[in-house]
Amino acid sequence: MRVGVVDIGTNSTRLLVADVDGGKVAELERRTSVTRLGEGVEATGRLSDAAIARVCETLAAYREVIDRLGSELVVAVATSAMRDAANGPQFRDEIRRRFGIDARTISGDEEARLTFLGATAGRNPDAETLVIDIGGGSTEYVTGQAGGDPGFHVSTRMGSVRHTERHLHADPPEPAELAALAEDVRATLQGDVPAAVRERVEAGIAVAGTATSLAAIDQELDPYDPERVHGHLLHRATCERIVAQLAAHTVAERRSVTGLHPDRAPAIVAGAVILLESMRAFDLSQIEVSETDILHGTALTAVERGTG
Repeated sequence: MRVGVVDIGTNSTRLLVADVDGGKVAELERRTSVTRLGEGVEATGRLSDAAIARVCETLAAYREVIDRLGSELVVAVATSAMRDAANGPQFRDEIRRRFGIDARTISGDEEARLTFLGATAGRNPDAETLVIDIGGGSTEYVTGQAGGDPGFHVSTRMGSVRHTERHLHADPPEPAELAALAEDVRATLQGDVPAAVRERVEAGIAVAGTATSLAAIDQELDPYDPERVHGHLLHRATCERIVAQLAAHTVAERRSVTGLHPDRAPAIVAGAVILLESMRAFDLSQIEVSETDILHGTALTAVERGTG
């Protein structure tokens, strides 16, 4: 079945059009636009008019792609920003009315399950694996064995946009701000992920924009090459170096860093700190970066159910 999947996240809005057959996902088209839907939600509790306009402009383009490629099924998921904003339900209604897309606001638990399914599809269940999904407004930690349901999952109120707005006010950020950010991440992990869960993890997979950006920066990719990003191993020492590199630059300077999409420059430092502190908390010396994530998990689930 040909399916179109839209992921309306806190920092980006993404599209996957793929043919799904026998548990395999064959990509036909994939797009990502940094729309910053969650900008200001931490402070105001509402989606701004400017953020809504950015997402709508992107969805109009995505709807054309979905129709051109003849998707038989169209599904959409909305995550942290839509969950947290008081006017989230109204925006969902607007999306349905204007684009004919029923954007389902999913819980953090469902987000974790779909991400784990997408990231581990087709892998051998030979190790207790951690999947980390760093979003703009939330970060999901999911552990289990590939091909099965997660044994543990938690969705934390910790994300690249949320924690940029919470901690990083100077440009470039001050050392004290970075220290407070890292301490916040450590405290969240210690509170939300039991020590026993952290200790039994043997391998890690990182998905979404922070991890893929760091993989591209590490390889100095220009232009971005998803085939070289997928499966790339990020070593902890490399993450430490990249965090230091990015934090030393202003936002304007970061926009010129090879491998980093300019629109990700404002929030990449917080995202990179979250990834680095996560690797430390789970005692991972390296982590694999994956291009397959919640988009693929949503596609598989939708086709299995035969409905959006």
